[in-house]
Amino acid sequence: MRGRNPSARGARRPSRWRTWSRELAAAAKRRQERAETRFPVITHVVERLISVNVFDSATRLAAQVFLTAVPLLFVVASFAPDGVSEQLADSLLTTFGLTGPAAAQLEDLFGKGSREEDEDFRSAVGLVGGLMVLVSATAVSRAMQRLCKRAWEIPRTEARIAVWKWVAWLAAWMVVLLVQGPVRQGFGVGPWLGLPLALALQTAAWWWTQHLLLGGRLAPLALLPGAVLTAVVVTGLSFTARFHMPRALNRALDAYGSTGTVFVLLSWLIVVCVGVTVSMAAGAAIAQEPYLARRLGSPPPRRAHPGSWRHTPP
Repeated sequence: MRGRNPSARGARRPSRWRTWSRELAAAAKRRQERAETRFPVITHVVERLISVNVFDSATRLAAQVFLTAVPLLFVVASFAPDGVSEQLADSLLTTFGLTGPAAAQLEDLFGKGSREEDEDFRSAVGLVGGLMVLVSATAVSRAMQRLCKRAWEIPRTEARIAVWKWVAWLAAWMVVLLVQGPVRQGFGVGPWLGLPLALALQTAAWWWTQHLLLGGRLAPLALLPGAVLTAVVVTGLSFTARFHMPRALNRALDAYGSTGTVFVLLSWLIVVCVGVTVSMAAGAAIAQEPYLARRLGSPPPRRAHPGSWRHTPP
């Protein structure tokens, strides 16, 4: 009898482990069902984030910004008047809080010291080259439009917009970037005024982004939750950038030269684009919840009414 006990105990152990694992799985499933019942918005937001494919969309958007919008920034700074170029440099310095070698390099690119070289640059680029850079930069507008459509579950065949709206979106964001310096400084009053002003400006910009790129097909109030969430995330990331970006850029310059700044800037853009993607998708899902949808005029989610997303005016 004693010789059988160890084998019997060994045979019972796998059975106990299987029983415990099944009980744990069943308990986890019950908790999930209770959470979905009590807080359905969490489940809906997670489902929307999965359908948007956050990291894929954010990486593509960041790559388009880096490859097409950043060159457009340099072209605009070179062709713009001295005051505009200097204001652009000041806004970038304020946004990132740059100091040391990184600040000096940025000032060389946009400041007065590069005015003599701008004639050569303008001659080399020319009007046709500048237009080509502008057309290439509309890839950012198209990527942002695809993100807005995915966030709102709008089919690809819908929300066709004119090309001029892509250009208008780029121009508007150039203006937003241009005024970042004065806005963040509260127009000389201080950061305590600059923070709410920056938040209000970002909210208006992201609300207008959705309204423009979706062709005005959704109720204006329905776009507000996504605009507010995106503004909070982007403003928070940009205000905290001054605590780590200067150190990271200066170290990259010392260690790898200008090549190192490419990786630092691209990494930061990916983080920002992930925040934008998550906020916009979550805002759309929240706006489509029954309580808010009735008050904001949001279209029903596709999970409730497959194929129906349009806003029907009252």
